Amino acid sequence: MMDTANALSPRSFITVSEVWVPEGDRLVLAEGSYGALGAFEQTSMQTSFGYGEGLPGKAWAEARPVVFKGFDPVSFKRKEAAQEAGLTAAVALPVFAGDRLNAVLVVLCGEDETTTGAIEVWAERDGLLMLDDGYYGAAKHFEWVSQHTHFPKGQGLPGGVWAAQTPMLFRDLGSGYRFIRSESAGAAGLTTGLGLPVPVPGGQTYVATLLSARGTPIARRFEIWDAREARLGKDGGAVLIDGICEREGPLWSEDNPRRAQIWQGPIGQVLGSGVPVVSSGETIAAGYSTMVALPIHRGEEIAHVVAWYV
Repeated sequence: MMDTANALSPRSFITVSEVWVPEGDRLVLAEGSYGALGAFEQTSMQTSFGYGEGLPGKAWAEARPVVFKGFDPVSFKRKEAAQEAGLTAAVALPVFAGDRLNAVLVVLCGEDETTTGAIEVWAERDGLLMLDDGYYGAAKHFEWVSQHTHFPKGQGLPGGVWAAQTPMLFRDLGSGYRFIRSESAGAAGLTTGLGLPVPVPGGQTYVATLLSARGTPIARRFEIWDAREARLGKDGGAVLIDGICEREGPLWSEDNPRRAQIWQGPIGQVLGSGVPVVSSGETIAAGYSTMVALPIHRGEEIAHVVAWYV
């Protein structure tokens, strides 16, 4: 599971990515990317979570995305190992296919004076999306602005995802008129936003947003794959419908759409299993150390896959 980071790459806002899957009545580690944090990786491999236990178990039991900041030993089982590794916050995104939990994706971050970015969870209350919780690193003013912002359906990145029920990418956050918090985003150095619906049993609306900054990007490449049958016809699989890459330029065109077939490559594994993939090595594009691919279900079927590369 050990991942070797590209020394020439900017330091990522996300330090660790993990996939936890149900095995009997517990969640066990399926795979993860830990960079140089070998001790934390070993602790994680020896850990499992019951229903409602720890961060993954809480996301499972409460059927919602969960943010932990300032770990305490009661709620975060790996607190000591996390502190030794310099980790300070974690976000868990449950992956439900209908009422069935397929997995929980957990990302963990470390904080210092220069670590900037945002992972946000928005929840619908009284017809508006309100900030449920989030982790912002050093972007304290942007965090304050976010806490005092709400979105009707169709407005901004969270509201756009809510209205369309599809993942969305926003570019140029600091200058884009569609991004409501553009002034504070520009001041924080935020450049790219990925928004995604987080479907859960019971119908409560949750939207997660990943906002990437130049100095400590969440990722250097983002992709959105469409797996809906209406777009794909009889071929199945998924087609790349949007993407951003800092070094390769456009990743697709109408004349040459990129396709992924079921069980072929990391995207195909997600399509076949319905479980997120954290991948490294030769299975991902050259020049990247880690890829995370996350399925977005509509009911029991996969509608989209979002992927990001570090």
